[in-house]
Amino acid sequence: MKQAVVKFPYAADSTVIFDGLAHRPWSVFLDSGRPYSEQGRYDILTADPRITLVTRGRKTQIQEAGLSRYSLADPFALVQDALGEPIVSREGIPFGGGAIGYFGYDLGRRLERLPNLAQADERIPEMAVAIYDWALVVDHRERRSRLVGPPHRLQAIRELLSRGTSGEVFRWPPFRVLGPVTPNMTRHRYLESVRRIKRYIRDGDCYQVNFAQRFAAPAEGSPWDGYKGLRRLNFAPFGAYLNSPYCQVMSSSPERFLQCREGMVETRPIKGTCPRGKDPIEDLMRREALQASTKDRAENLMIVDLLRNDLGRVCAIGSIEVPELFKLESFSRVHHLVSTVTGRLGEGETATSLLRACFPGGSITGAPKIRAMEVIEALEPQRRGVYCGAIGYLGFDGAMDTNIAIRTLVYADGMVRFWAGGGIVDDSDPELEYQETYHKAAPLLELLAQKSKERCG
Repeated sequence: MKQAVVKFPYAADSTVIFDGLAHRPWSVFLDSGRPYSEQGRYDILTADPRITLVTRGRKTQIQEAGLSRYSLADPFALVQDALGEPIVSREGIPFGGGAIGYFGYDLGRRLERLPNLAQADERIPEMAVAIYDWALVVDHRERRSRLVGPPHRLQAIRELLSRGTSGEVFRWPPFRVLGPVTPNMTRHRYLESVRRIKRYIRDGDCYQVNFAQRFAAPAEGSPWDGYKGLRRLNFAPFGAYLNSPYCQVMSSSPERFLQCREGMVETRPIKGTCPRGKDPIEDLMRREALQASTKDRAENLMIVDLLRNDLGRVCAIGSIEVPELFKLESFSRVHHLVSTVTGRLGEGETATSLLRACFPGGSITGAPKIRAMEVIEALEPQRRGVYCGAIGYLGFDGAMDTNIAIRTLVYADGMVRFWAGGGIVDDSDPELEYQETYHKAAPLLELLAQKSKERCG
């Protein structure tokens, strides 16, 4: 596939450009969080894919050139087949075309035999991925933008992208919340579930379980408007907006799941969280307390060991290392403990086989992974959907970068839903774990409260 690279006017805030794309079929904005955050570097914008792959249950629907077919094959293998043989990467361009989309948590049912206990009340696919032959890549560190794609399409794509900056955009009604935000569990049920998990741990069933509750509210209007509000409240280096025919996904994730570039692999699990302080002194005290917390360090280390094991399934023997352990990183509302695990892909392995080997991410299941997923299925009332899956890209050049889909809103069928949870270990305090879900959900709850007030106003 022949591709060309041309310059495009740089904008410090890429949402201005994406305003002209947001309504397009399968439009995607992979978001570094700039200009609100300095942690990320690249934004990636695209739309109008060549191929789409949508998995529901055992079937994947593949659409290309107006034709549709179904397959019972492994969804990860189907994505790899659609990508084709790797092409040579272009220096300084992280994504020059390939697959972008979400891999929902429940896609893990294709990999492991799990009970069917949680209610599947969201009518959205387990996987929604598309193959794009063009992208606008915005490099905020170098303050430049480049358009990558087939030479014969670049002029039309430039004109499409220019609509956003010129104000020639479709005007959607603003995003509005139409009713109260309700959790799917009472406080009593959440606390009792945490106690049950602690009993499982003490009985030797597992060491850690990531347990979450879901929040939901009726809503209407433009999810893109909602996402722009979310990123102002909760800037994050692994954000994303996905406009699929089935749902709109608004993610402000702080967590990298898997990155793969030229065969080198990195995962950065988050385990250990505390809210920011009200003033610099309190904030410093909370940072120091989190860094010194034996509970949070133990929780983090369990997941590091799990991910080392997952990477070991596809990485070269002896290549796995842990260059960072318990690093403290600060975000708009919380502090996190973050570790880094690296490796080198083994012979014959691909970014897609890496994603499959590690899916779903250990930081949002627990350890051991399969038993933790069984406990989650038994105790969480509804399936997770997009939440705790992965969002990101797999390039034609074999590169990959994905997030863990936390701090993520999903809008479908007139409802907006999101989840918040945390890792439960032997010495977890049920009440503190319950409060932590609200600390993590704070920017999402604040956004929905704002959009409710705008409706009332």
